[in-house]
Amino acid sequence: MTGADARNGTGRPIRVLLADDHPVVREGLAAMLGAEPDLDVVGQADSGPRAEALCAELLPDIVLMDLRMPGGGGVESIGRMTAAGLPCRVVVLTTYETDGDILRAVEAGAAGYLLKDVARAELADAVRAAARGETVLAPSVAARLVDSLRARPERPRLSERETAVLRLVAEGCTNAEIGRRLFIGESTVKTHLLRAFAKLDVTDRTAAVTSAMRYGIL
Repeated sequence: MTGADARNGTGRPIRVLLADDHPVVREGLAAMLGAEPDLDVVGQADSGPRAEALCAELLPDIVLMDLRMPGGGGVESIGRMTAAGLPCRVVVLTTYETDGDILRAVEAGAAGYLLKDVARAELADAVRAAARGETVLAPSVAARLVDSLRARPERPRLSERETAVLRLVAEGCTNAEIGRRLFIGESTVKTHLLRAFAKLDVTDRTAAVTSAMRYGIL
């Protein structure tokens, strides 16, 4: 496939950032992908936070991200990059395929989830597909994801205002700040929070946000 095909007519190579704490893995990936004429490895990071910084600086199209790295894991960084609205799409490339890892990565905003035993040609094609806006999943990962979603309990039904309050909690706002932004009293904010807590079966703000993200409410 040509660069123009992969990039929807832009004619330039797909810019890739590698995030893995093992230098040998990064160099191997750089050599594999660098051999493809339409792929350009523009940077390497050894932790999630470093990947975030390079993503903001280099603006790659795709980030290949390991999940577990000293100094900062992949899921947290994926969530922060998604929240920041960075243009890169993150594809997880890891040895881990537990249900929890897969769900957390997808819910954080990952555009794909691949395993490190993927063949070179398949990896290159996955990068191209992700750059086109497609979701790329290893077959075993796709099966696990479907099974996990089927087994997931029914999603709680929060009201529009309860969801808005939780969204601001996720941004770090206090009850007073939430009240000012939504033009409601602080006591009303507390009422919405307590109702959300009850529906999500949690007892504090952090657990409420985590639960709402897990259900796809936020």
